[in-house]
Amino acid sequence: MKNEITVKAFFLSIILSIVLSSAMTYLGLYAGMTISASIPAAIMSMGILRLFKNSNILENNIVQTAASAGESLAAGVIFTLPALLLVGYWDTISYWEVTKIAMVGGILGALFTVPLRRALILKAQLRFPEGVATAAVLKTGHETDAEKSQESLKLIGLSALVGGVVKLGELAFSIWSSAIGGAIAFKGAIFGMGASLSPSLFSVGYIVGRNIGILAFTGGLISWAVAIPIYSYLYGFEGDNYFESANIIWNAKIRYLGVGAMVVGGIWSVIQLAKPLIESIQLSLKTLGENSDNISLEERDLPINYVFIAILVMLIPISLTYYGIIGSWGSAMILSIIMAIFGFLFSAVAAYMAGVVGSSNNPISGVTIATILFSSLLIITFFDVDSSKGAAAAILIGAVVCCAAAIGGDNLQDLKTGNIVGATPWKQQIMQLVGVVSAALTLGIVLTLLHEAYGIGSSDLPAPQAVLMTNVANGVFSGNLEWGMIYAGAVLGVIIILIDQYQAYRKADFRVPILAVAIGIYLPIELTLPIFIGGMINHLANRTASKSGKNNGLLIASGLITGEALMAIFIAIPLFFDKNYWPTLSLSSPYNDIVAIAIISIIIYRLYLIAKR
Repeated sequence: MKNEITVKAFFLSIILSIVLSSAMTYLGLYAGMTISASIPAAIMSMGILRLFKNSNILENNIVQTAASAGESLAAGVIFTLPALLLVGYWDTISYWEVTKIAMVGGILGALFTVPLRRALILKAQLRFPEGVATAAVLKTGHETDAEKSQESLKLIGLSALVGGVVKLGELAFSIWSSAIGGAIAFKGAIFGMGASLSPSLFSVGYIVGRNIGILAFTGGLISWAVAIPIYSYLYGFEGDNYFESANIIWNAKIRYLGVGAMVVGGIWSVIQLAKPLIESIQLSLKTLGENSDNISLEERDLPINYVFIAILVMLIPISLTYYGIIGSWGSAMILSIIMAIFGFLFSAVAAYMAGVVGSSNNPISGVTIATILFSSLLIITFFDVDSSKGAAAAILIGAVVCCAAAIGGDNLQDLKTGNIVGATPWKQQIMQLVGVVSAALTLGIVLTLLHEAYGIGSSDLPAPQAVLMTNVANGVFSGNLEWGMIYAGAVLGVIIILIDQYQAYRKADFRVPILAVAIGIYLPIELTLPIFIGGMINHLANRTASKSGKNNGLLIASGLITGEALMAIFIAIPLFFDKNYWPTLSLSSPYNDIVAIAIISIIIYRLYLIAKR
């Protein structure tokens, strides 16, 4: 039998979990989106393990399991916990609170999905497309020679270097522009467009593909080509800088269309999956009564009695956190139970969605917003707390749920990979916990570093998802939430769902998942346009690459994202001590724009050429 949890695999798992979670922390705070790290982790670990005399596919699978868990946990943390800073509950990032919430939420997500493995993977036999793709990468890598594996690692390393150098010139020295944009006013209506020139955003678009890229950009067009012109025509605008005026309208009003659409999308996900989820949970409970002696060691999960005990233990630190906010043990216990219910429900939803459409398309944003909105309404109705503490309590419920749901989808995807390559489930589940703990111990440091250097919520680090959670929680407690726009967004969400159902009825290949459009409505247009372009590059490259059956674009895109994100963290280290550490070497306008456009055009062109090869 091949070894799985070896010393080198264990420590490499910790290192890659820390590296990828750190990279995804920056990407998520910058772009409002993260990507699944399973395939990049599999490729990276494959190249590194080749340096050792004895390594095998099961070790490789163990490493990618832990590393991708770290990336998923980063998404859960950055979407929610920075909101505690933005609502004024924290004066600065609290390392221990971040570590505690991240660790508890991630561990709960891993534990919640243990009883779902046999139901969703073995019984229901869901597709888990990204898990299958990761297994294919692992099998291919271990069937080919070491030279090809090293070539893949070299490709990632070179692209990471390019991404890092571009970020160094843009962020540290301000040599060239980070984004371009403009707007015009026509008969009182503002029409604007813009694009970030970050290689990582084009790479995100390449990885998520054409369909998601089109839908995200469509959401952006709904905001910028329809909603903002209509609003500015009806209510006017201030200032002579049309692009700035358009951004003010979008930030204050239009982005709440996306909030309404995402809430509807989260609720729709639960409704849509209610029946299969209930059936899956029933299957899971049925397997609990099976005699473990009849199940081989290689097919066993973590003992379910220990899982239940661990879940109950995890509620203790959460209750202490809620008690610190509310000041009542009874209220703290009630909120902990609410959190556990939402956490299990949405972890199951995320696990099922990973099986159907992949973890990158999980409705984590939608279900988190729905959780925070419901929790806010519940707290303001039944608990006597002031608005800042109430908003913080609602965000903390959402934070644990978001972390659990992010881990839930990732775990089942990795267990599917393990099922294909012949891994032992309980060993994978242990390494998922190792990945969670490793990332949780790191994320507080990375968040503190980034906040002190750039400021979470600033133009350098806009943290769109955390700002969204802040606005929803604050809006409920202050009574000034843009309900009109949210209701309009909810109606728009229903229309999008109907369009998607019609596409399903037609059995069309191109579907219209509500949350892909909703996130496009909510995100700045500067982010959705490069994602769209990246998705189209993927489409065009694949049309050519399919002839040879090979596409290296994923390696390039993964490297660009990792290199840019890690460079941003490196740049932040001296800024933590001296805000003026990096000298400004900016080119005069418009040369800074021209140089930036030229650089990103070369990168896009090279990405296309290598991807289609």
